[in-house]
Amino acid sequence: MLARVYNACQMRINKYLCDIKGFNTDRKIVVIESDDWGSVRMPSERVYNSLMKRGVRVDSCIYDKFDSLESKEDMCLLFDLLYKFKDMNSNPAIITANSLVANPDFKKIKESRFESYFYKDLPSSLREEGDNCLETWYEGIKSCVFHPQFHGREHINIKRWLGALKSGTKDLLIAFEYGTICIGDTKKYPLFVAAFDSDNESEYVSHLNILDDGHRLFKNIFGYHAKSFIAPNYIWNQRHESELAKLGISVIQGGLIQLIPQNNNKYRRSYHYTGQNNMLSQTYLVRNCIFEPSANPNKDWVDSCMRQVDDAFKCNHPAIICSHRVNFMGRIDKRNRDQNLRLLEELLKTIILKWQNIEFMTSDQLGELIVKSKVKFN
Repeated sequence: MLARVYNACQMRINKYLCDIKGFNTDRKIVVIESDDWGSVRMPSERVYNSLMKRGVRVDSCIYDKFDSLESKEDMCLLFDLLYKFKDMNSNPAIITANSLVANPDFKKIKESRFESYFYKDLPSSLREEGDNCLETWYEGIKSCVFHPQFHGREHINIKRWLGALKSGTKDLLIAFEYGTICIGDTKKYPLFVAAFDSDNESEYVSHLNILDDGHRLFKNIFGYHAKSFIAPNYIWNQRHESELAKLGISVIQGGLIQLIPQNNNKYRRSYHYTGQNNMLSQTYLVRNCIFEPSANPNKDWVDSCMRQVDDAFKCNHPAIICSHRVNFMGRIDKRNRDQNLRLLEELLKTIILKWQNIEFMTSDQLGELIVKSKVKFN
């Protein structure tokens, strides 16, 4: 009990200090950061129902319950909504779409008897698992409502996942049969989706190779190099940052807390603030507003997010809104997408009505602004 109270107090103190130290501006900047684009996650409603019938409680995790590879319909509805809202410079609302560029090739992995990992790149995933909507991605980019950035190659800790499959983990093997890693309650298992978590020092070589390969795929798919990155589950360390710097990543997205692996499922916490630089001159951005209606449909997400945006602006900080892809996906349950799009529309409408001088930016644009402001100040 005392430990929980101590940790809560420490977190409040660190948040207060970060608010004081963060990048200051009187401009009303809104950044929407959205993770997990390109990941298959739950392949279909049919797979979801089949796993439930076989006793795999995928309903216990919102990402297993609602999240799936984006469809053309999902993206068009989102893009049309974003384009309706313009900032003071006539720019539409834009999502920084933190994207995975590959998914497991289950057939080849099975043929190797779980000894080797194989993947399909994003275009192949969209052709085979989705409705081949890559052109819709490009249309969103061209319309300036959708801006892919780098989230990694795949949202999987490959060593842990293959190890669990080889050891015969029941729920995981059942899920594998249906082309997914979804197993519901993650408290029962190691964190298979934390791609850059580690259990020992030897794993970092593979991590760096994955970053290199993923970054290469990103450039091939989108035609430009990503400038910002966010680690799956906010777990990464300085070695990852060093490799990302070599690849041209200048902005590190994240939350207030970075979890740094200490091996054996233990972590050291590092607190960050927006505008902070690391030893490699990379700029950290910290999410200070949350809009995740899929997580709790009974919460007033518009009101809570508006209060956080207001707090950010009162502190002369940009409002960096965290809103995962799961909120806008309808392949498993269209009600999830449709309800949350209505809430997003209400949120954007309320923001623009309250602050007429809003500026919508991407994560890398904000990072560039912060760097320029420091150069000017110095």
